[in-house]
Amino acid sequence: MIELGVNIDHIATLRQARRTYEPDPVWAAVEAELGGADSITVHLRQDRRHINDRDVELLRRSVHCKLNLEMSLAPEIVQIAVKTLPDQTTVVPERRQEITTEGGIDLLAHAERSIDAVNRLKAAGVFVSAFIGPDEKQIDAAADQGYDAVELHTGDYANADAGHIAEELERLAHGAQLVRDHGLRLHAGHGLNYRNVGPIASLPDMAELNIGHAIVSRAVFIGLREAVREMKHLLRGSGAPG
Repeated sequence: MIELGVNIDHIATLRQARRTYEPDPVWAAVEAELGGADSITVHLRQDRRHINDRDVELLRRSVHCKLNLEMSLAPEIVQIAVKTLPDQTTVVPERRQEITTEGGIDLLAHAERSIDAVNRLKAAGVFVSAFIGPDEKQIDAAADQGYDAVELHTGDYANADAGHIAEELERLAHGAQLVRDHGLRLHAGHGLNYRNVGPIASLPDMAELNIGHAIVSRAVFIGLREAVREMKHLLRGSGAPG
């Protein structure tokens, strides 16, 4: 069964819009778990635009399923991850100007910092994933640098027009095969929603999908618990056997 990671960053974004205490992402994690989430995903950005240190600390103490911390390679953030000990970290690129994460991280350009972070995290017992595009050189780098998993960036597929969806899906299928060939755990995420998730969930050996915006958007109308349940139902219906 494919694991569903529910990204609750947007709950914190709504809170920060008014600089208040609600809605609380810690309570959102409870609702997501009750809806069947297999993991809770949060991105602790350097500018703390949504998730903050308090959130990460409380989530580590309260989340009963897997806690997945998305993070840059900034030394401060790596240190927080080593101290907090989430179940999983996912290394992502980060630019202060971006609205959301744009593309995968370039592991070749940041090899030294990447290897250092992976070594520190794995020494602390943390499972480490790399958020990268379906590019052979990047996938090879993830394996060489010691990552446990690769999360394929699905944004190009999610944003493709009708004439290019098949092409982007083929790129992801090829990337997924390379990830499997290296013996790494296969994850995917970015831009996935209730309409486009099926083909990604059906890729062989897909182990984890991380979805945030679509679930939180649906939750505005039906509640977070039910929105998570609906996505879990879709994954049960479309997931391919490993």
